[in-house]
Amino acid sequence: MTADEPAPVRGAVGSEPGSMTVDDAPRTTPTAPGAPRPARRRTCWLSPLLLRLHFYAGIFVGPFILVAALSGALYAVAEPVERAVYADELTAAYADAPPVSLGEQVTAARAYAGPDATLVAVRPAPEPGDTTRVMFSGADLGESETRAVFVDPGTAEIRGDLTAYGTSGALPLRTWLDHLHRNLHLGDPGRLYSELAASWLGVIALSGLAMWLIQLRRSRGRKKARQQLLRPGSGPTPYARTRSRHLGFGIWIMAGALFLSATGITWSTYAGANVTDLRAALGWGTPAVSTALDGGTAGGGDEHAGHHGGSGAAEARDTTEYAAGAFDSVLAVAQEVNVNTALVEITPPAEPGTAWVVQEIQRSYPTQVDAVAVDGSTMTVTDRVDFAEFGLIAKLARWGIDLHMGSMFGLPNQIVLLVLASGIAAMVVWGYLMWWRRRPTHDSRGPGDAPARGALAAVPWWGRVAALLVAAAVGVLLPLMGLTLAAFLVVDAVLGWRARVRAGAGVPVAP
Repeated sequence: MTADEPAPVRGAVGSEPGSMTVDDAPRTTPTAPGAPRPARRRTCWLSPLLLRLHFYAGIFVGPFILVAALSGALYAVAEPVERAVYADELTAAYADAPPVSLGEQVTAARAYAGPDATLVAVRPAPEPGDTTRVMFSGADLGESETRAVFVDPGTAEIRGDLTAYGTSGALPLRTWLDHLHRNLHLGDPGRLYSELAASWLGVIALSGLAMWLIQLRRSRGRKKARQQLLRPGSGPTPYARTRSRHLGFGIWIMAGALFLSATGITWSTYAGANVTDLRAALGWGTPAVSTALDGGTAGGGDEHAGHHGGSGAAEARDTTEYAAGAFDSVLAVAQEVNVNTALVEITPPAEPGTAWVVQEIQRSYPTQVDAVAVDGSTMTVTDRVDFAEFGLIAKLARWGIDLHMGSMFGLPNQIVLLVLASGIAAMVVWGYLMWWRRRPTHDSRGPGDAPARGALAAVPWWGRVAALLVAAAVGVLLPLMGLTLAAFLVVDAVLGWRARVRAGAGVPVAP
């Protein structure tokens, strides 16, 4: 509490340390007969309601957000670290040597992998000095994993043999960090933690922003709100300085936090499936190339393939009947159509009667994800997909995922993600520190109390109806968030009942 704030009344709405200032109940003074009655001061019900939501969501979901932020910060720097750790596999010994044919490189990789290995895809060396990846499936590999044999394109020498993951081609270190961020290495049940974090992060951020805007509109709080934005960390007490940092830096990273929340939700188990179904129902899906030689249609693509698997390269197929030289021929046909980047993946037919696919995999700007299907027997194009013809939502989804993964703008993108994830982690830590520092002075053994009760009771009927409709809609789209919100309300109701019982018995209780 600063010097320009009135002393709070314990238990009154908005009286808790750190809450937004809320006008007290209107006071009346004796007036002369016939004199006009003084105007009643309007009480703000929205601010204490937002404060209670912000508090409970932060307390209970904060640990999930903290883990997601810290693991996300690690993943943000994973790609440059990966290039350093696996430099021998990723770089050719003779960068200036003229490359041998792609067929010769595939033959060398096949001989190294052995007769039991099934070839599923090839990624030619994108730049001089890079290696070619020849990818095989195997019974000992996990979902969306391939065995990548690295070939020097100048000599056809084998440079290494590693497990790669998904369309991103993540190698073991980055794959480990990917799974840590996504599911804590707990499999599908672990994905619930990241879904909780992504679902609630946006709500916590927006409620904090709304409270700051309410304070900014008030004449008494306007100067202080601006000071917190421009000078985070200012204040006369440790609590006030912590709160100023939490609020000020929180406003600065607001847009990034909302972006990570929105894009993270699309990866989640339940909410992500709902988003995918909604996009499909509205015709906003991502086009996918058809491999059918009889004119069939393809299913929708998946922008998340590089972060949760989904790469078709991991599907078992029999390619022994295809000559190695076919890879050169198919790539040449695709380059005459719409493949104009060196970052490509060539996938042989998955089964008889299907086409080869040459797919651009450039996730950096400008995005290159065009694809061509080629009939291997006639070397004619049977289907094509062009990113330029994607719908707006499909393009935004592609760009959003690439920004979230740090591949859109390379190192600058990764630095921004590192700073943003670190900032979100700091918000959680400062939030808990605020809770601890506002504990009662007469009892320093535990954290502070929750914001005062009565916020929901002060909401007008139309506000309650609107809140109920919003909560219902959110519960349908984001089911895990809806369940936890209902749990918060049940816990809060039980605590309120317990407080009333203890108060009736004369036992002091916290609000």
